[in-house]
Amino acid sequence: MRVKLKEQSQVLLLAVLFGIFCPGAQAASSGAYEVEAAFVHNIAKFVEWPASVGAKGALRLCILGQGPFGKAAENLLRDKPIDNMVWSVVPVDTSANLRECQVLFIESSEAGNLPRLLDSLKGSPILTVGNTGGYGEQGVIVNFYLEQDKVRFEINNDSAGRAGLKISSQLLKLARIVREAGGMK
Repeated sequence: MRVKLKEQSQVLLLAVLFGIFCPGAQAASSGAYEVEAAFVHNIAKFVEWPASVGAKGALRLCILGQGPFGKAAENLLRDKPIDNMVWSVVPVDTSANLRECQVLFIESSEAGNLPRLLDSLKGSPILTVGNTGGYGEQGVIVNFYLEQDKVRFEINNDSAGRAGLKISSQLLKLARIVREAGGMK
């Protein structure tokens, strides 16, 4: 019983941390990107990368495509620590070596390139993140969506596993779980 109570309190703490029960998760159109950036920060705390991923003091968040998320992430995450690392937010294009990223945010402007992009990242320990309908079902690991004017997130745990990433069961309890349309890819 004590273990069950401890697990429930951890889930409640995570829910509060992610703003599920607080007004900070309200998605006013101008503030939704800041909420998403805060979610990226908190989600990264509950992802285990393979030991082979050496962050070298920085957790590299690459922003692929055109959109407002990059600016919000840069403003919010600058110098925010996770363990002994700090965020490095870098805009990239498809010619960049995306395998140097630990987290890759894929803007909606890249929707047409998504299948090719995800195929090029197969087997790479990169947490892919987006905020576009259908991204989770196409293989993006974390995808944000709005529900009742609040930012929520879905997780494709199968994609995470194929990338060699382990997502905390506590985090999975807070997410909507999605799978690729048409089965495993």
